[in-house]
Amino acid sequence: MLTGMNHRVYLEIGPKKVFACSIDWPGWCRIGRTEEAALDTLVDYTSRFRVIAERAGLEFAPGDPAIVGRVKGDSTTDFGAISAIPDFDREPVGAPEAARAVALARAAWAVFAEVAAASPEELRKGPRGGGRDRDKMVAHVVEAERAYARKIGVRHKPFKDEAGLTAMREDIARVLERPAEAFPADGAGWPVRYAARRIIWHVVDHIWEMEDRRL
Repeated sequence: MLTGMNHRVYLEIGPKKVFACSIDWPGWCRIGRTEEAALDTLVDYTSRFRVIAERAGLEFAPGDPAIVGRVKGDSTTDFGAISAIPDFDREPVGAPEAARAVALARAAWAVFAEVAAASPEELRKGPRGGGRDRDKMVAHVVEAERAYARKIGVRHKPFKDEAGLTAMREDIARVLERPAEAFPADGAGWPVRYAARRIIWHVVDHIWEMEDRRL
C-alpha cells in the first residue's frame, strides 16, 4: 500500500517552529525550528512510526519526502501541536484512505495502552523539570480526545471507566472510517482528514514521549 510513491508532506510554518506532516500517513508529524530540521526529524522517526503502521496491518514503505504544500501556523504550532487546516483537508475522503486512517487510529490506541501499562508512574522530568507523569499523561490524552471528538460531532460526557473510553473511541472510529465529502459543509468543526491526523498524531506523540521519559 503506497509502496514506491513519493512520501507527500506538507509544512505547517509557525512564527518560530515548523511541523512536517505526512499526508499519506496521518499522525506522522514532527516539529523543528526550520523546515529542514522538521523534515529531518520526520525521517528520523520513520522506524518508530513503522511500529504503528505495522500494528495497523499496513505495508509501510514510504519514499523520500516530497513537499507538496505549505500552510501558515500560529502560536499553537510554536507550542508544539499541529493547528492549521490545509485546503486539501477539505477535499473528499475515499474509502481506501478512510480505512487506512481508522486502522492507524486503532493501532495508535492499542500501542499507547501497551506503552502506558509497561511504564512506571513516575517519568523522567524534562530539562526544566516539566512533563506529566504516566497517569496524568493518560488522562490528558483521553480528555484531549474527548474535545477533538466534538469537532467531528461525537459528544461524550466525562467518564472514568474503560467502557466509557471504548464507547467514545468506537464512535470516533465510525466517523473516521466513513468515506466523506468535503466535510463539514457549513465550515464548522474539523474536516475528517484533519481530524484523523490530529487525533492519531496526539496519541502517537505521547507514545514516544512516554517511551523517551521512562526512568
